[in-house]
Amino acid sequence: MILIQEKLSQEVEIISYKGVPKIVSGVDLSFQANKAIAVITTFDYRSLSLIDVTWATDFVKTSYIPGFLAFRELPIFLKAWEKLQIEPEIVFFDGQGYAHPRRMGLATHASFFIEKPTIGIAKSKLIGDFVEPGYKKGDYSFLYHKNEKIGIVLRTKDKVKPVFISPGNWLDFNDSLEFTLHFCTKYRVPEITRIAHLYTQNLKERELL
Repeated sequence: MILIQEKLSQEVEIISYKGVPKIVSGVDLSFQANKAIAVITTFDYRSLSLIDVTWATDFVKTSYIPGFLAFRELPIFLKAWEKLQIEPEIVFFDGQGYAHPRRMGLATHASFFIEKPTIGIAKSKLIGDFVEPGYKKGDYSFLYHKNEKIGIVLRTKDKVKPVFISPGNWLDFNDSLEFTLHFCTKYRVPEITRIAHLYTQNLKERELL
């Protein structure tokens, strides 16, 4: 798994995204015993309106190992991806992107399968050092690892814990910040992944029991 991550990391491109996306998706997964459910919520970017919800369930074939989340979650996510009727331009993941020891978090790894720009939105830090950002919504600082900028520590709501965002692939730090802030309405977690999470919880009992 390390060799796969190291090989793919050489092909990651942190580059500026041209233009403003129209259709974007958020992804969240939930687990129960030996099963998992993956939900993809698709939004109109400008209006923030939800236009599609797609999900899939499957048995979990890989145990959870820190730093290798993609190997556990991608098979279920890709099963849901195959069912999509509306194709997004950018996909947000509840997890890490470039902010990973080998620069190959879930969002980054997924980009090579779906061939779309991706962004990782994590509720906690995996690695790196940062200066605490200001306490107002929109305040941020950069996350560093081995003197390399790997992510952004973003305050999404006044006086709440920040989230850790990072580009996955084919967009840059400014894009990740701008596109994520666009979905920061009134909660700590941006709507693009918060709604996906709510659907995983609502569907879990019905789909996985």
